[in-house]
Amino acid sequence: MEIVLTELLSAVIRWTHVIAGVAWIGSSFYFIHLDLSLKKPHTPGTGIKGEAWQVHGGGFYQMIKFMVAPPAMPDELTWFKWEAYATWLSGFSLLVVVYYFNAELFLIDKSVLDMSAPMAAAIAFFSLAAAWLAYEALCRSPLGKHEVALALVGFVFLVALTYAFTRVFSGRGAFTQIGALIGTIMVANVFAIIMPYQRKTVAALIAGKDPDPYWGEIGKQRSVHNNYLTLPVIFLMLSNHYPLFFGTKYNWVIVAIVLLIGPVIRHFYNSRHEGKPSPWWTWFVAAFGMMLVAWLCSLGPPVQKAGALPPTPKFAEVQDIIISRCSMCHTAEPVWTGFGAPPKGVRLDSGEQIALHAKMIAVNAVKSNAMPPGNVTEMTLDERMVLASWLAAGAPAQ
Repeated sequence: MEIVLTELLSAVIRWTHVIAGVAWIGSSFYFIHLDLSLKKPHTPGTGIKGEAWQVHGGGFYQMIKFMVAPPAMPDELTWFKWEAYATWLSGFSLLVVVYYFNAELFLIDKSVLDMSAPMAAAIAFFSLAAAWLAYEALCRSPLGKHEVALALVGFVFLVALTYAFTRVFSGRGAFTQIGALIGTIMVANVFAIIMPYQRKTVAALIAGKDPDPYWGEIGKQRSVHNNYLTLPVIFLMLSNHYPLFFGTKYNWVIVAIVLLIGPVIRHFYNSRHEGKPSPWWTWFVAAFGMMLVAWLCSLGPPVQKAGALPPTPKFAEVQDIIISRCSMCHTAEPVWTGFGAPPKGVRLDSGEQIALHAKMIAVNAVKSNAMPPGNVTEMTLDERMVLASWLAAGAPAQ
């Protein structure tokens, strides 16, 4: 019953996280599009910055943006904040349930750094707060007035953190941690910057005072930051399903490329929304970046033995390695605490099942070091080379 409840809790939190994330990303994309597509008002001098006509679902809508705020506080005002808060709260809950409570499997790799589960969880948690404070300091420094320079420094900052995480956590843990870190920065922009300044604007209107234009400008800056970070953070949150991204030698370089590709793609759409000429070059940059990612994925796990493969092993040797290193989880009744069934329904407890899942073994244990997770069963490099030789020979089942 405990396993059933744990699985149900994980599923509910994951569904909530995805639904809230869709809502947050959707509203972010919509308002950036709306802001960039506004046209000059037909009647100047009314305090209106821009307007746009839109059609959706059979209805017509007139959208108006004021230069700072309307002359008086409206009777009703819709706030867009709970999507962001729900995304982060559910995401952090999932981080705790999956990664902190199962740090030995998904956060720690003793071949990278041998540490306890509480230590790994503490490093992961406090790095979220420390990174946000560093980002906030950059934005509030003189550098914050120069968007391009701030973007370049921010890029180097995130890549450096990613490299550091790959030297502390497992590849999967490092990718999830940098994704959670970016997500934390994004929701902190909403919670600590955008919303407080919007409340100041509302309070000024109620008091009959003119709001400070800076309050809207700083909120817009952080909103744009979130817009450009959205695509990379989506990639990072989904990457744990793709071992060739996180479990390969240059996984941190893959993150660096994605941190470039995501903003480049957003630049294309933002330029079109603003009515500027379409920067088609961005798609060539994105395609080249993905080709680089594919090449980096092919270079193998972080530690790869040089030289020729050993002679093709007998299938019995392959079977012994897989059963001793993988069947603790991938069996009809897993012995690892917390698993009520083999992950993804994959069983590797017989020769027939091992041969059936040869391609999956190649991706997870030879082309990458994703399995065993955290290398908890201590599969050796020589054993991975034996599996590589078997796969190179066509994975014979005899």
